Amino acid sequence: MTTDQNYVTATYLVHGHFDFYKKAQEIAIGLTVGSWTDLPNAKKEQMIPHLGKVIEVKVLNHNSDEIPQALLMIGYPLVNMNPDIPSILTTVFGKLSMDGQIKLIDLHIPDSLLSQFPGPRFGIDGIRRLLGVHDRPLLMSIFKQCIGLPINELEKEYQNQIDGQVDLIKDDEIFFRDDYAPVLKRIATFEKQNQHHKETTGKKVLYAVNLTGPVTQLLEKAKHLSDAGASCLLLNVAPYGFDILHRIAADPDVNIPIMAHPAFTGSFYPSPYYGLSAPLLLGKLMRLSGADIVLFPSPYGSVAMPKDEALNLAKQLKYPNKIHRPAFPTPSAGIHPGLVPTLYRDFGDHFIVNAGGGIHGHPQGTSAGGKAFTDAIQAVVSGRTLAEAAEDSAELRSAINKWGAL
Repeated sequence: MTTDQNYVTATYLVHGHFDFYKKAQEIAIGLTVGSWTDLPNAKKEQMIPHLGKVIEVKVLNHNSDEIPQALLMIGYPLVNMNPDIPSILTTVFGKLSMDGQIKLIDLHIPDSLLSQFPGPRFGIDGIRRLLGVHDRPLLMSIFKQCIGLPINELEKEYQNQIDGQVDLIKDDEIFFRDDYAPVLKRIATFEKQNQHHKETTGKKVLYAVNLTGPVTQLLEKAKHLSDAGASCLLLNVAPYGFDILHRIAADPDVNIPIMAHPAFTGSFYPSPYYGLSAPLLLGKLMRLSGADIVLFPSPYGSVAMPKDEALNLAKQLKYPNKIHRPAFPTPSAGIHPGLVPTLYRDFGDHFIVNAGGGIHGHPQGTSAGGKAFTDAIQAVVSGRTLAEAAEDSAELRSAINKWGAL
């Protein structure tokens, strides 16, 4: 497929018993100028710069008994849209998303438009520089059991996670009501613990605090939390919207990494017939909007994503281009130490191991859970098997006994 730098090219997967070529032409016209054949010639001349065009139609199952399906590639003129995700998505998939079995698979966005999006401020290399870790996958712990607990109890649990040698700790994405542990108090307390940990061990830790509140206040709140000493922000991007991620990432006063959580995105990507593809939604769009770290369901855990989708998603986050830094893929959900070799095999050096129950549910407690993961990570990067590493690590041995190894 050839692409025109004056167009955003959308790729759709369409199912149905109809003429796919005619359907593509209807979409190209309907989502741009609205009508064409009945327009007078003078009007057509005026509308030509705004007219969509069919780039390619690929029928996928000519000789199958299944419902016919095809890939439609349609170009939308850049002059029709603004440099923001709401404008692009409304143009290429607004009313079309309600028109039968059609799924938006991918978007090719030319460099002239891509350059108007912030992309990750830190990305993989920047996060590694902040932590001083360059030779292995990173380890993150999810701060579970936080709702309704006072700050002194959270402080103890935070310390347990630090003692487990994790690199990052994130708030639970559902931590909205913080009456018992207000956000500024959490930042002050946990960043003080991070600083003490750095002074005593030389190891840095980032705390991703959940950014919440009315969407009209989120940018100012992000600045406020950054000024208060936060080391990372966590944002539920889908409920709040891609544009707020864009605005926060582009603001020079928010000079800390942004972690994108996939909450609510399951409403958009799992169906083969409707919505957006996971690599587009959680990969390409998150990265260009400014996420430094992106969480998504792993192919192996409790909320599994198909492996080919997860790997393509990670590829979209890391794929080198001239415009944006690569973002950190973070396969999540149901992760335990026995999965580390498989994660490493599939995602390589540059990903984050993200665990909740796999750390806190360890038979010897949270700190031992973190240690089991760090020993598993060290084993895979040094070419050892988990069985070999478990001979020297009681924590890893207990984790394998409980969860097994894939």
